[in-house]
Amino acid sequence: MTDSHGADVTVVTAAYSMDRWDLTCRAIESALVQQPSPREIIVPVDHNVELLERLRARWERDPQGGQPGIRVVPSRYDGHLGASATTAAELATTKFLLFLDDDAAAEPGWLTRMLAPLADERVRAVGGAPIPEYAESRPRWLPGEFNWVFGCAYTGLPITRAPVLHLIGTTMAVRRDDVIRMGGIHSDNHPDMEMCHKLLAMHPDGVLLYEPAATVLHHVPASRTTWGYFWRRVFSVNRSKVQAVDDMGEAGHLGAERGFVTTTAPTGVVQGVRDAARGDASGMVRAVVIFIGVGLSGAGFGLGTLELWVRRILNRPSPKRGW
Repeated sequence: MTDSHGADVTVVTAAYSMDRWDLTCRAIESALVQQPSPREIIVPVDHNVELLERLRARWERDPQGGQPGIRVVPSRYDGHLGASATTAAELATTKFLLFLDDDAAAEPGWLTRMLAPLADERVRAVGGAPIPEYAESRPRWLPGEFNWVFGCAYTGLPITRAPVLHLIGTTMAVRRDDVIRMGGIHSDNHPDMEMCHKLLAMHPDGVLLYEPAATVLHHVPASRTTWGYFWRRVFSVNRSKVQAVDDMGEAGHLGAERGFVTTTAPTGVVQGVRDAARGDASGMVRAVVIFIGVGLSGAGFGLGTLELWVRRILNRPSPKRGW
């Protein structure tokens, strides 16, 4: 996977907002300093001419002195996150793609740990562990089981390398040919879920591997640790998930979600009660929040299902969720 020109991988960091300029630059820099380095870095920009021009001026370059080349490119399609990922996949020249969110920073050893499991052909994708990096202190009421609301590793995931059904999109490694074969990523709301489900559909004997040792720091602004953000996010994610799963046809499933509801959430409630019994009053609050979160998930999914049925009865097209 590695030669004098770096590892046979393209790091993809999609960008869309000038408000994330510092974070985006940090993400790119964190990929550049990996040892070994990636062969190339592609930064697809989501329909933002000002950002495109500024990133090109700051970062675009040909390979030089053993350092990877960096290409800053406009998205080719009308969608957003899925369209940017597809644009990068089509332009990449390497065997592997390694996605890194524009508000995440890879830690040392990340690239090597993400790529190593892909030497096994049964492993179709590898996901790392996004560690939350809070702009302000984390509220004590927020249960770790719901860290997924801001794209971070959550309590209940394996603590050692293990197969899972759904990887966290903040950082994922896949084979480029698989992304091309599936026709790109069409979902903007759930691109990681779409990729994971389609990979397993294409490779029934394949596995998705979670590698918690491959860590990135994922910025969590203060606005995402409020109660208002929490309940809206939990509800809306599960509401939109109904259409996303339906769009995937036979590849779509809810295996990861069932595991969360039947195992992760109940375990978290028990732990919260135990924490409270040991003198941590916020433990009981976390237990209640988990219970409410599961209820909000169910309500969102129920509304999404009703909306899907109504569209089918009225023979109306589904709302556009990608390109």
